[in-house]
Amino acid sequence: MRHVAVIAEGRMTYGYSRPVMRAIETDPDLRYSLIVTNQHLLPTFGYSIEEIERDGLNITDKIYSTLDGYTPATMCKSLGVFLISVTDALVRLEPDIVLVVGDRGEHLIAALAAAHMNIPVAHIQAGERSGNIDGLTRHAIARFAHIHFASGPDAAERLRRSGEEEFRIFMTGAPQLDELVNGDAAPPEEIERRFDLKLDKPLLLVVQHPVTEEFGDGVEQMRETLEAVCELAYQTVLIFPNNDAGSDDLRLMIERYHRPFMRVERNLPRDVYAGLMRSASAVVGNSSSGLIEAPAFHLPAVNIGNRQRDRARGSNVIDVPYERAAIVEAIRTALSPAFREQLLASDDSPYVGDGQVSERIVEILKTIPLDEKLLRKQLAY
Repeated sequence: MRHVAVIAEGRMTYGYSRPVMRAIETDPDLRYSLIVTNQHLLPTFGYSIEEIERDGLNITDKIYSTLDGYTPATMCKSLGVFLISVTDALVRLEPDIVLVVGDRGEHLIAALAAAHMNIPVAHIQAGERSGNIDGLTRHAIARFAHIHFASGPDAAERLRRSGEEEFRIFMTGAPQLDELVNGDAAPPEEIERRFDLKLDKPLLLVVQHPVTEEFGDGVEQMRETLEAVCELAYQTVLIFPNNDAGSDDLRLMIERYHRPFMRVERNLPRDVYAGLMRSASAVVGNSSSGLIEAPAFHLPAVNIGNRQRDRARGSNVIDVPYERAAIVEAIRTALSPAFREQLLASDDSPYVGDGQVSERIVEILKTIPLDEKLLRKQLAY
């Protein structure tokens, strides 16, 4: 059996790897170990490892590496701590492949460690663009990765142009869409009951993270968003930001603006979050879920600021700056019957999701030759 070590650092990317691990569990030729770290282990951010435990996945390592403070310096030091610990985990586990996802720092560190230890690295969501340090991280991972799983043709072509050899690139699609396509979302009646909502009224789902390059500006950015939400006073479910630099200030701002029409959550199980997306009138903020997952529900996304600046997007996305008036206008546009009718008629998401992406990824993990050709990378540029 081939042994795949999977890295899970937070709720942002758990949905990328969970369907892949479930597919591995049904394959007699593969097994996996799950290394859990960062936000999953932080009570302040909802201690989402409990969701992984409820899912019954094979957690082999819990790596506590995140320093408090949530500044650029603590982010860097936390990654340094993780490098030491994940190296020890890989020495003990002796995996055949290390599976990393997306564009977070912990996945770059795991890829760096594995590549130096001559362990092939496979990368889900390879070749995409975003808009900040995450974009740089994703493309740094590509240099250390030996196998690239691209979510769409544009991402696959970008990998080729960046010098990656053709035999390493697989246009599999986006595995986080598998569960949505296959109906793994909490039903509307559960969403209505759990959050005390009336789904015949407008509902906003707000998720806004700090932007690393704009450290120090996050308070004013969040203020503009919350002022817009308060002006409209629609039913709102607001999810805490991730733990990137500046997140402490954003959480304080959220608590200051908490209103009776708002439900504030530290973290939510993925099926509940998916159910909210299915029930919401619009998603507001700067989460990638507004660009990747929202089109599966024909859900409008008001995308604020630069965090997703370069990411591919469909017609469900309305881009606005951090300005209260612009955000209010965009939300009103998103909720208009004309905009919703346009979305129902369109199917232009750049992210491929047919419910079988995870199976394609697992087949490649199982069958690709783990030989010297794979390990000895030659960049084509």
